[in-house]
Amino acid sequence: MIKSVLIANRGEIAVRIARTAREMGIEAIGVYARSDAESLHVRHMARSVPLGEGPPLETYLSIPRVIEAARRAGVEAVHPGYGFLSENAEFARAVEEAGLVWIGPPATAIEIMGDKLASRRRMKDAGLPVVPGSDESVSDDDALVRKATELGVPLLVKASGGGGGKGMSRVDRLEDLPGALAEARRVARAAFGSDRVYLERFFERARHIEFQVFGDRAGSIVHLFERECSVQRRHQKILEETPSAALDARLRESMGRAAVEAARAVSYVGAGTVEFLLDERKNFYFLEMNTRLQVEHPITEETLGLDLVRSQIQIASGASLPASWRGGKLAPQGHAIELRLYAEDPVTFLPRSGRLLAFEVPMGPGVRVDAGVEQGSPVGLEYDALLAKLVVLGPDRRAAIERARRAAADWVVIGVETNLPLLQAVLASKEFASGRYSTDLIPRLPERKAPPIPDAAWIAAALALGDPAEPGLAAHRAEPWDDSSAWRPGL
Repeated sequence: MIKSVLIANRGEIAVRIARTAREMGIEAIGVYARSDAESLHVRHMARSVPLGEGPPLETYLSIPRVIEAARRAGVEAVHPGYGFLSENAEFARAVEEAGLVWIGPPATAIEIMGDKLASRRRMKDAGLPVVPGSDESVSDDDALVRKATELGVPLLVKASGGGGGKGMSRVDRLEDLPGALAEARRVARAAFGSDRVYLERFFERARHIEFQVFGDRAGSIVHLFERECSVQRRHQKILEETPSAALDARLRESMGRAAVEAARAVSYVGAGTVEFLLDERKNFYFLEMNTRLQVEHPITEETLGLDLVRSQIQIASGASLPASWRGGKLAPQGHAIELRLYAEDPVTFLPRSGRLLAFEVPMGPGVRVDAGVEQGSPVGLEYDALLAKLVVLGPDRRAAIERARRAAADWVVIGVETNLPLLQAVLASKEFASGRYSTDLIPRLPERKAPPIPDAAWIAAALALGDPAEPGLAAHRAEPWDDSSAWRPGL
């Protein structure tokens, strides 16, 4: 078994991986940019290695710096988390060439599935249905315009090497396509280093369903059921749930079998996610495969009673898939919902920054919060805006929604604007409650804005936090162990 691991990431996923590593008796070593030296994820590590100064491209995204950090730390393995270098085949190869264990799929699988056009071709060859669109033979703008005329509108322009909604736009009129192609190429070139784009037919009232898959080195591959990811803003997920209200037993079995075949087609090892589009007539189509752990993996963990990070580490150490995962022995229990808390305007979705004067997370039965920040944390614009994830588990969907609404109402965030009002609007929506919603839910919600925070709350938060620039004031949350008075437990 692996004894030490470098967690090549930051924020909530680095904290979450470190917790599992400690439970397994594995030394968790972190990395950090100089601006991140006091971040929460650094304090959760046994020790951390600096990556130096500079923007993410020169720190967390620098393969040489991360590999050098692993060498300096003397670790046995590297876990990439998600984002940053997690789906970079070059990084996976560099880790293995350095004599370290890569906690992820083979580099070849990352390459194939990371290129949307290549993955579409591979899935067609494997017999999976794919969304109608263009292929690698259609590359220049004139050919794409001709293909668009054949496909009809509405269409999506997508970046071949992209993800997270970047380089993606909807086109409702053919005359708007040239401009959309130019913009998509510009964004894709800046974000992914390649300006290759392609077209997909856009389905109205579609749903986004994904299946968690796992494979081992002996060739065994299973799925761990689905997650519904149809609540999105700007093609990015903000709320997920499992099980999906859109699937019956037959459809679940068919989609699960297709997800396994998709992973088998690239000899997949470790944790991955196969994403499908489901149309109004219950036809499903392969969208893409994420060759990493997903942001929304906790809802699968909650309904199955698993720790997927632990499983990742065990598989990377050479273990086989547990016997209990095979032969249909696993069965989800209850219903789980995840809410993603972003530092952003809840209407325009523009990122926000500041300092968290108060950050009090909800608690109670069936409530879990994975956070990368705490009271006093600065929130900048140089990294992803995700602050934390609220995960609730209930005996059924209605109970889970009620629990999520209560927990969201209990979440106190002062100092940085967040999308919490938007999440609450989703939970209060009759359409969401019915289970008959689709990816266009957000635009149809009523206008949402955060209620004003009373002046007394601002003052109390500021006094509790203190001014980090003033040595005479507390720079962190007060702890009873720091009190020099006659305080003692139980009083």
